[in-house]
Amino acid sequence: MSSNTFGTLFKLSSFGESHGKAIGGIVEGCPAGLKIDLNFIQSELDRRKPGQSNLSTTRKESDTVELLSGVFNGISTGYPIGFILKNENQQSKDYTSLKDVYRPSHADYSTEKKFGIRDFQGGGRSSARETACRVVAGAIAKLFLKRYKIVIKAYVKQVGTITLNKEPEQLDLSLIESNAVRCPDAKTAKKMSSAIAAAKKQGDSLGGIIQCLALNVPAGIGEPVFDKLHAVLGHAMLSINAVKGFEIGSGFNSVSKKGSELNDEFIAKGSNAIQTKTNHSGGIQGGISNGMPIWFNVGFKPVSSIAKKQKTVDKKGRSISLEIDGRHDPCVLPRAVPIVESMAALVLADFLLLSRGNKV
Repeated sequence: MSSNTFGTLFKLSSFGESHGKAIGGIVEGCPAGLKIDLNFIQSELDRRKPGQSNLSTTRKESDTVELLSGVFNGISTGYPIGFILKNENQQSKDYTSLKDVYRPSHADYSTEKKFGIRDFQGGGRSSARETACRVVAGAIAKLFLKRYKIVIKAYVKQVGTITLNKEPEQLDLSLIESNAVRCPDAKTAKKMSSAIAAAKKQGDSLGGIIQCLALNVPAGIGEPVFDKLHAVLGHAMLSINAVKGFEIGSGFNSVSKKGSELNDEFIAKGSNAIQTKTNHSGGIQGGISNGMPIWFNVGFKPVSSIAKKQKTVDKKGRSISLEIDGRHDPCVLPRAVPIVESMAALVLADFLLLSRGNKV
């Protein structure tokens, strides 16, 4: 068995493999009466699709979404929204040599141990191709969140050792899409692009950090114990391929501070309203949103599929040298930005629906 569903009320169930005929999913829990903007959904997919620039994989997929159900005359009906994305540019022959070989740091070995069988063509369900389904569902969630004026913005904060040393409030977030790296600072973006290009030329890869902001989230969203809002956000982010770290607010920097340095001070904000003077908590306290911007960081490891010769083993346990063929991103971060946003949108949409039953 495997888990292919995310969410409680607003849910995504996805299916399909990297080199199968299609990938797709079913979104359940989307309220009836929501305008489903297909052009917006497609624009979100276009931000994730392969072949966008010389910094990404050369695989070409139009990633054209086809809605199958749950929408009538452009409006959600309240029934499950089914969709598919046809795979158009598979090159399965690139993976024939991997039939009896375990690629380093991939899910090849662990998947085979779990199921007794694995799809060696592009990694099957373990491929990042699956994340296109999350972007479709996330786009629908964003359309729902728009009703509440909630906006989610993510951008590349770090690539390798190159870091954007500016706070979110110092940035013009409208510049995120102005360059191929999706970093809202032109000078830093140029350095990041050069680093990724150099790694690609060397047959290597780079990791980094994506920072995400959720603005206008009302106070009172989340749960106080096991399903804390930041815990579910962490679950969502750590389910994305290549993600190895998640921190909310001040995160690991908090451990070196004193309470007097880190506590967020409440201040009055109009009649019967308050906010915090600082936002070390990342907009969440006690697992529940406090009305301040939610912000968190997501750490991505370098892509495991690289052109350099590596040592590994085959099914018989023999040590071998491996050079991986195929088309791979030298750095996944630019294409992962809409994926991070989508998973955050799914979490917030789900919690908003759940919050409707919190009090009379």
